[in-house]
Amino acid sequence: MQHATSQSMVYLMQNYVNYNLWANERLVNWLRTKPEEVVKREVPSSFPSIQKTLVHIWQTQRYWLSILRKEEMPQSNDEYTGDLEDTYAGILAQSKELADFVSAMTDKDVHDTTLIVSPWFQSDFQNFEYIIHAVTHSTYHRGQITTIGRNLGFTDAPMTDYNFYNVNGKVNA
Repeated sequence: MQHATSQSMVYLMQNYVNYNLWANERLVNWLRTKPEEVVKREVPSSFPSIQKTLVHIWQTQRYWLSILRKEEMPQSNDEYTGDLEDTYAGILAQSKELADFVSAMTDKDVHDTTLIVSPWFQSDFQNFEYIIHAVTHSTYHRGQITTIGRNLGFTDAPMTDYNFYNVNGKVNA
């Protein structure tokens, strides 16, 4: 029975990162239909624009991928200066990189623990917990982007729910 549970966990992690890629693709494709100046407009939120929220998602996914790879995350205190299309391309490429990496993980890789010692926290969790956190974090901020967009007059946000992906998205993924 343990083997079936392990296989289920690997499947779930692979499905979850593929969902994340799919949801980010839907979000970016939707945002590409919006005026650049509105997507970059500063508004009251945890990150002051849709673009800056996308950059945060991208950088955070990069961080968690570096954790899973057991690599040092390159430190940069520089403010992001790329244009909007660079942001779109970057988050999508990074989401694909995360999905590809997790898709190649074995049962052992998914269940191994990784020690993190950072200025903000210390943990030694199984890798699947970090994967869940990375995707959940991105989902949280996709919701913020939808709300920011709504406040900027965008009323046609795409559905990016996990269940919608499982029912409809995988068919077209």
